[in-house]
Amino acid sequence: MNNFVRLFGRKCLNVIGMVHVGALPGSPRHVNNMSEIIDKACQEARLYSDAKLDGIMLENMHDVPWLRQPLLGPETTAAMTAVACAVRRELPSIPLGLQILSAGNKEALAVAMIAGLDFIRAEGWVFAHVGDEGYTESCAAQLTRYRQQIRAEHILIFTDIKKKHSSHSLTADVSLTDTALSAQLFLTDAVIITGAATAVAPDPTLLHAVQKEVQCPVLIGSGVTRENCESFSKANGIIIGSHFKEGGSWKNNIDPKLVKLFMDSVITFRNANN
Repeated sequence: MNNFVRLFGRKCLNVIGMVHVGALPGSPRHVNNMSEIIDKACQEARLYSDAKLDGIMLENMHDVPWLRQPLLGPETTAAMTAVACAVRRELPSIPLGLQILSAGNKEALAVAMIAGLDFIRAEGWVFAHVGDEGYTESCAAQLTRYRQQIRAEHILIFTDIKKKHSSHSLTADVSLTDTALSAQLFLTDAVIITGAATAVAPDPTLLHAVQKEVQCPVLIGSGVTRENCESFSKANGIIIGSHFKEGGSWKNNIDPKLVKLFMDSVITFRNANN
């Protein structure tokens, strides 16, 4: 928990805004050149920074359908490095992280180290699951060793447990809290709870159940809105993408008015808990 608090400056209700990077070279919907992709990512990151969000995360969401590891191409890693370096130059101080879909955890860690980022979001930390992009095996043992190998121990790894858009029938006999405990045992820096799909919130009682069992930070990774934020106000962090977009769809542009309304609500909850 100490490393998390040092990074964000507070223990609870840190808001991390998603920058869904435009479709990258090699992906089916790639259209814009890298300069345009980078400029858009920097513009969205500045918007979040100006709105006083606590952190920003980059993600190659528009590369759908995503290639899973080990099929992920080097062009994706190279492009995300270019984007991450540009955003970090634009915003040298704000906590900044990234995720590379799908399960490009090692690649994300390498990009974060080169670009001077602070954290990554990793899939498949413990156990295994079947997502819409295929089978994902656990990665904690390899990724923690790789982090040490490249001298990137300062980069925090936030890990999904029972993640969205996935079948968990293989681990149906392992509860969410037991999965969180396993992730903690395997040295995660924070666990992330999600609903069944993008923009779908988890059951708020799951947050309380997991927080009772683990000492590491617990984040909510999908479905938080201005209307339900109070239910998740005890979370250490909330990752928001779709709710900040026009029409509530991750594919659309960020609506600054929605960001402001949400942050106004967050400030109210923070003041009430002080």
